[in-house]
Amino acid sequence: MSSYETLRHFADSYGLAIMVVTFVTLCAWPFRPGARKHNRAAANSIFEGQDDGE
Repeated sequence: MSSYETLRHFADSYGLAIMVVTFVTLCAWPFRPGARKHNRAAANSIFEGQDDGE
């Protein structure tokens, strides 16, 4: 069996499963318990240090 066929078999079976698990994990990551404070800080970080006269 050539290395191409071995890699293709891996990508068709386990590679797809790994990509799906990674995708679901990354999509669910911001909604984990306790993440609200970190998400809010990240969203407001672009406004820190701005002095626009208000």
